[in-house]
Amino acid sequence: MFAVIFDMDGVIFDSERATYEGWQEIADKYGFTDLWTPYRQCIGVNYERTKEIFLDFYGDDFPFVEYCREQSENYHRKYDGGNLPVKKGVRELLSFLKEQGCYTAVASSTRTQTVTAQIRDAGLLPYFQTIIGGDRIKCSKPAPDIFLKAAEGIKEADKTAIYVIEDSYNGIRAAHAAKMHPIMVPDMLPATDEMEELADVVLPDLTEVIGYLQNRECK
Repeated sequence: MFAVIFDMDGVIFDSERATYEGWQEIADKYGFTDLWTPYRQCIGVNYERTKEIFLDFYGDDFPFVEYCREQSENYHRKYDGGNLPVKKGVRELLSFLKEQGCYTAVASSTRTQTVTAQIRDAGLLPYFQTIIGGDRIKCSKPAPDIFLKAAEGIKEADKTAIYVIEDSYNGIRAAHAAKMHPIMVPDMLPATDEMEELADVVLPDLTEVIGYLQNRECK
């Protein structure tokens, strides 16, 4: 028996790219450069850690809170209400896991309220038993806290194997630290030697995850 925990941004939704494009609009508007250098470090971490990374890179006087608020407002105006693009294979994989009776959860560094709303608006809420956002834990990925929290609702029998589907380096590190089985499906960041070592497998998309899990008994 096994369970599957999903990251959200970059795994369920093509939202990492959408967020980066939103930040690039802010950078163009206010004239700061080299956005990708700090942004790539923020993939997979929560708001507080993202703020630290931006301030470390641009300086303590960088108006992160104001820029982030403007970027967030623009993002939600554009993508709320079910407009966020879903990644290839999401619905097929979730249907497969539901048919097999597998426990599924979302563990995302995004706030729980936002995660729940986006999952609901995409019509995916019935597929998940648990949703944990970054505001529910103290330490951001790469600490294992969020995955351990998501696993609290898993039946003891399912804890023999917990698979975590992640696109980010910090997420793979967190899943490995939690002693779970990381599956990396790269999005904006390519797999590195470190990721190849820490992940059980690196797959090109979620349809390949179905094949990978197909021979593993869920019931």
